[in-house]
Amino acid sequence: MSVRFDPHSVREDFPILHQSIHGRPLVYLDNAATTQKPRAVIDAVRHFYEHDYANIHRGVHALSARATEAFEGARETVQRYLNAAYRDEIIFVRGATEAINLVANSFGQQFEEGDEVVISGLEHHANIVPWYRLQEQRGIRLRILPINDRGEVLIEQLPALLTKRTRLVAVSHVSNALGTINPIGEITRIAHEHEVPVLVDGAQGLPHGPVDVQALDVDFYACSGHKAYGPSGIGALYGRRELLAAMPPFMGGGDMIETVSFDTITYAAPPARFEAGTPNIEGAIGFGAALEYLSRFDWRALQAHEKMLCDYATERLLAIPGLRIIGQAENKVAVISFVMDGVHPHDIGTLLDSFGIAIRAGHHCAMPVMQQFNLPGTARASFAFYNTQEEVDRLIESLIKIRDMLA
Repeated sequence: MSVRFDPHSVREDFPILHQSIHGRPLVYLDNAATTQKPRAVIDAVRHFYEHDYANIHRGVHALSARATEAFEGARETVQRYLNAAYRDEIIFVRGATEAINLVANSFGQQFEEGDEVVISGLEHHANIVPWYRLQEQRGIRLRILPINDRGEVLIEQLPALLTKRTRLVAVSHVSNALGTINPIGEITRIAHEHEVPVLVDGAQGLPHGPVDVQALDVDFYACSGHKAYGPSGIGALYGRRELLAAMPPFMGGGDMIETVSFDTITYAAPPARFEAGTPNIEGAIGFGAALEYLSRFDWRALQAHEKMLCDYATERLLAIPGLRIIGQAENKVAVISFVMDGVHPHDIGTLLDSFGIAIRAGHHCAMPVMQQFNLPGTARASFAFYNTQEEVDRLIESLIKIRDMLA
């Protein structure tokens, strides 16, 4: 059931937003780094700690049974939210970074010297470093799909990058640095025509709308709870069932085995095969609660609100003399990276904090993107559906003061 969307009403669900920073009401515009948590998530984690906490899958007592039911219920919530075909296609991990490393170190074990992985020039370091390490360790080759000056991938160049040695295409759903939404459906179609599987870094995709992994036809989808209004230290990897079944374990330990002796070890089927040790049980429950919370809303209304904020902020930012927006893709989420003549991005971030406004400044763990634009970093304002037009006005007024002070 969807409910009517009103950003001012929604803000009441987020306790942290109702505070002052340096004597001024908080304006939180660092949502691409992490989102704030609704009371539904806070209450779900608190309830688990106060009533149901125990280890899962191993105990025969009531608390363990309730904890296991809640944990596996969260897996089913993630499955529904991603529209995965099977519950066992969802693996709980610490976040999108661990999910990508899992694929690199498990699926990637079949890669040989000279094999190729295609990534884009938009990637977060989490979708660069694991493949670079395979390049060092196994002699694979990284091939880069370039981007244009608007921050969009040059998808017309993708077919030429795919060869008989291509083993994977790994791309972000949404750029954390620029907000660009990649054409995942088209990328997947091209890759699959060449019989190449596709991994999507969905850390920034999941917060901006339901993801349908079957419609996108992706083979792996990595996401983080803390980017989608859930707890930190939890995330999920969707993997196509037949691929997961053929992959070796990522880590060894409890719960990922069937039998152990000093002579022979046999491994459990997915997802248990990839979930060694005691997991972040409360994190998974909070992640499920966050997705249940998001499912209450009409996403078209939420996305329309975020687009309005992005368009309004873009128009007002461009009216400030000496300010330049980096990356203006035609299809993007409400993430705006910018620079100001004569003012270092870190100074922008520090001074905005003194006005009670939280943004991000730096390279955003996307150094190749910064190199594309010949910049050391940018200031980045990233919006969520609980942000308001009035907060954009606060940002603009504060940036004008900073320009007058420093530029």
